[in-house]
Amino acid sequence: MEDTAPVLPGVRPVLDLLAADPGRVDLVYCRKGLRNEDASRIQSLCRERGIRFVPADRELLDRLCRDAQAGDRKPVHQGVVARLVPTGFADLPEVLRSAASAPLPVLLVLDQVQDPGNVGTLCRTLFTLGGVGLLVPRHNGAYLGPAAHKASAGALERIRIAKVANLAQALDEAEEAGFNICGAVCRDGPGVSDAFRHPLPLPAALVLGNEERGIRPGVLKRCAVKLRIPSAGDFDSLNVAQAGAILLGLAAARLPHPGN
Repeated sequence: MEDTAPVLPGVRPVLDLLAADPGRVDLVYCRKGLRNEDASRIQSLCRERGIRFVPADRELLDRLCRDAQAGDRKPVHQGVVARLVPTGFADLPEVLRSAASAPLPVLLVLDQVQDPGNVGTLCRTLFTLGGVGLLVPRHNGAYLGPAAHKASAGALERIRIAKVANLAQALDEAEEAGFNICGAVCRDGPGVSDAFRHPLPLPAALVLGNEERGIRPGVLKRCAVKLRIPSAGDFDSLNVAQAGAILLGLAAARLPHPGN
């Protein structure tokens, strides 16, 4: 792992946390071949709560939990280690309601963006401009650990973040709440507008896609507005954090400055 993630070792502590506060658990590692009543219960709780369950060898488990224990003692994990979420999450309805008081009524939606540095940079831009918050998928997105926190310069701890099992359904909820669903795309085509000529319709849920694959078809289908940042030459060099910053800046430029 590139991030040093906070972890919780041990069968009973992990069981208790899954039962009492599953939102704090990002995923659970379990030693390959571990088969007992507690391991089965942990797997069941993970399935019920939509938490990833990952088989792992003893060496990985030892390495994951070594920093969580003081001194030079041998890591004690009993074959189970939970990777914890260092950032608290908000309910989606709470995030959607906050649009009414946001200086910039834009909800940033990340569809499987993988690089934690990109996520942190986008959070920093969004928070600076007064955006609504961040919407991310529960699985297959960047881990919001130390690398994301460092890139955000503190914004990740202060911005509202909703983590959902189904991004497409969450966009349907956002549309019902009055948001215009907009997607950023790389290529021109039918129904794609120039972002410099067609402003982001506010309030907006702005979807940014994976660094290589872009927005998934099922998510893009929800985007009534598709925007593209034109290039002055035959050179496509914008990464997702840069593209997001431009689109958020264009939206903010339409609104009264907070100091006015």
